[in-house]
Amino acid sequence: MYRRETARMKTSRLPLFLLALCVALALWPSGAQSQPTFQELYAKLEYMMPMRDGTRLYASVYVPKNKPGRHPILLERTPYGAGPYGPEAYRRGARGSHQFIENGYIFAYSDVRGLGHSEGVFVNDRPQLILPLKPNDVDESTDTYDTIDFLVKNVPGNNGNVGLWGISYPGFYAGVGAINSHPALKAASPQAPVSDWFLGDDFHHNGALFLMDAVGFARFGQLPSRRQAAEPPRLATDDPYRFFLQHGALSELTETYFKDTTGIWKFLVDHGVYDEYWQSRDLPSHMKNVHCAVMTVGGWFDAEDCWGALHTFQGTEASNTGISNTLVMGPWYHGMWAGKGGQTFGDMDWGQPTSDYFQEQIEFPFFDTCLRDGQRPQQPKAQVFETGANQWRAFHEWPPKDRKETSLYLLPNKGIGVTPPTANINATFDTYASDPANPVPYQGGQITRRTREYMIDDQRFAEKRNDVLTYQTPVMTQNFRIAGPIHADLFVDTTGTDADFIVKVIDVFPNDAPGKLAGYEMLLRAEVMRAKFRNSYSNPSPLTPNKVELVSYELPDVCHTFLPGHRLMIQVQSSWFPLVDRNPQQFLDIYTARAEDFQRATIHVYHSADYPSRLRVGVLAP
Repeated sequence: MYRRETARMKTSRLPLFLLALCVALALWPSGAQSQPTFQELYAKLEYMMPMRDGTRLYASVYVPKNKPGRHPILLERTPYGAGPYGPEAYRRGARGSHQFIENGYIFAYSDVRGLGHSEGVFVNDRPQLILPLKPNDVDESTDTYDTIDFLVKNVPGNNGNVGLWGISYPGFYAGVGAINSHPALKAASPQAPVSDWFLGDDFHHNGALFLMDAVGFARFGQLPSRRQAAEPPRLATDDPYRFFLQHGALSELTETYFKDTTGIWKFLVDHGVYDEYWQSRDLPSHMKNVHCAVMTVGGWFDAEDCWGALHTFQGTEASNTGISNTLVMGPWYHGMWAGKGGQTFGDMDWGQPTSDYFQEQIEFPFFDTCLRDGQRPQQPKAQVFETGANQWRAFHEWPPKDRKETSLYLLPNKGIGVTPPTANINATFDTYASDPANPVPYQGGQITRRTREYMIDDQRFAEKRNDVLTYQTPVMTQNFRIAGPIHADLFVDTTGTDADFIVKVIDVFPNDAPGKLAGYEMLLRAEVMRAKFRNSYSNPSPLTPNKVELVSYELPDVCHTFLPGHRLMIQVQSSWFPLVDRNPQQFLDIYTARAEDFQRATIHVYHSADYPSRLRVGVLAP
């Protein structure tokens, strides 16, 4: 996920890079000294490390050449390859602040079991075993424990302290590696960790399939074990909306492209509810017996694993008293904090290089305090970037305790207010038709691929559709600051027996805002709820046609200020395509549904005294 995106970004900028390099070489003063390469600074060691069951895992380790004394180890366990392999094949460098190299940190990379040069069998998002373990029982926590034990005993020049980090899938391994911590593990930083593939990360959100991510993951076979026997789907890259619409139901995709697969697509098809398969892979609930400091990192606009960062932090906080546990959330897409700069994303300018700030002022001090000084990191419980106001905030807890829960009620005439509606029920709902043959696109303009920018994109395209309900506040006269999760309480009825509900929270810029931002409707947060899971993810239940029911669910946290002159907008719709698969709007197993099962539905969203649809948000003082 992260590695592939980064590679794509670098490739797209290659011509400009080469041009800049040629100019720089032409202007380079005679006799000037170039910066030493990673290979000049570090010696490379390779190990096959024995685990407790006899399986050997590969590790490449880079030890500083000219840094006297003993130094900490920073470890990444990865399914994406710990290479390049061979004693003379070097990485180009190490991620993170230059301070790590300047201070002589040792960098270790290990292939997880069954991938790269490691022995054994790879298991996707391997389930966490419950203590007590038998002598040869293994999971990712035991493999991490044994890896750390080997490294501190065999790597020359280490000081006996290890830090564990990783982004996305490696972030998952950083999280599980902190469970039942090895004594030498002093600090772990799960960053955008894969945490629950049914409730909120990558492949599902609240039980609804994230179609483009799931097909992309299964199609490209990012890990060797995911390579498919069937010919991968040849997507119409210039129009995936039409491609997925023409391919109809998920069952047709399975029969055409993934019929013989044993990869991730099969797991999705075979486990359409929150069963033991998914529950055993839920990272937040397993974050127990953690004895090291933990700093969980995520991006407010991470299209893959925003949910994972927030809930891994919460799970760690709930189950481990007395440890240092902190959360960092910035205005970033997936892995953006590991790059340089970080001042802009899409059409948004945050006014400062947020990624540089994180690396130098947050990440390096966290590890250095734990690994070199052996001290408890003196960092706030939460360091989050407040979008809108565009500044870093520190909180003693997250969500902030001093926030005031405020209801934003949907009102007649498409308004929003903090006072509940009092109108009679007979005239207090809005109506739209949800048609699977014409689903609401998740993004305006031509859709060519699943972009990361959709998380902040202009929503004016959706406001124009008659199957999207749009509500908004009056113009703000002072700062309106919200922080923490957003809870949606929708009172609805439908002519079908199932439906999806997508709620979007939007910051509407004034018409006199500069440039592209004039009238811009910035998506701040959006989330889908598959209504059959409204009461239980494990035991779905149908909606009763034409009966008013409550669909209540949580949208991931935000920290945002609506500035004076702006409006807060809420949109409600029942498709978000092809980001999310289409709901047939009948209660059935969507993975086996046929094209003829999809039906049009009429949906009412209520805003009355009896049925007050609303969002609940945490409001901070202006």
